[in-house]
Amino acid sequence: MHISFLDPFQARDSLVHRLDPRVKAVLTLLYVLAVSLTPQGAWAAFAAFLALVLTAAWAAKLGWSYSLRRSFIALPFMLAALAVPFVTPGPAIYEVPVLGWTVSEPGFVRFVTILLRAWLAVQAAILLTATTPFTDLLWSLRNLRIPQALVAMLGFMYRYLFVLADEALRMNRARAARSPRIVGAPRPPIGWQARVAGSMVGSLFLRALERSERVYAAMASRGYDGEVRALVRFQMLGLDWIVLLGVSLSLVAILTLTLVI
Repeated sequence: MHISFLDPFQARDSLVHRLDPRVKAVLTLLYVLAVSLTPQGAWAAFAAFLALVLTAAWAAKLGWSYSLRRSFIALPFMLAALAVPFVTPGPAIYEVPVLGWTVSEPGFVRFVTILLRAWLAVQAAILLTATTPFTDLLWSLRNLRIPQALVAMLGFMYRYLFVLADEALRMNRARAARSPRIVGAPRPPIGWQARVAGSMVGSLFLRALERSERVYAAMASRGYDGEVRALVRFQMLGLDWIVLLGVSLSLVAILTLTLVI
């Protein structure tokens, strides 16, 4: 499988792409931290954080809607906080018909705040991966003194996605070749389809495990020792320091004004 099938990196000639990967990793971490520390109901601060993300997407020549459209993938994971408006005590602002459940004002504010925090954090992560090759991102994490085991684990997890997807494509191709659909014939029962799908998942796990062992043996025979190395030598330039300082001060200013006001 070609790496471009799953690789989120978008090659552009932009200011954001030319920044040192360490700067982008640190700023993303600071951004997520600032969004997490923003008090509940600080809508102006969340609007300012959204403006920062949209500005970064515009500077990266990705378009205003690039991170917005892809960030909705995080919405299903936010269902875990769906009960917050109903269980948080406080003045009721809405009552669900038939069920008799009431939505409290503090619970609603807390739920929307959780939603915005996760949504903005996901957008920052999307922009980071879209403007930084994954190998450069791993190098920046290791250069920032992230433990070697954690960086190696991230690298293997990313690379073996392609191994897993490649094995899944092979199995689907083999299944399609051995079970052609006959026009007018009834579809197999759901139970039979479930058994076949379960067998395919088990076989996929075993085949991917065996192939990953061969991949690791090939890497070890070529001198892999767990360290991340890059062909490009990155150096912090004046522009990198300016962007790092400017964006960091902007985050601190937004958070400080929110806490003071």
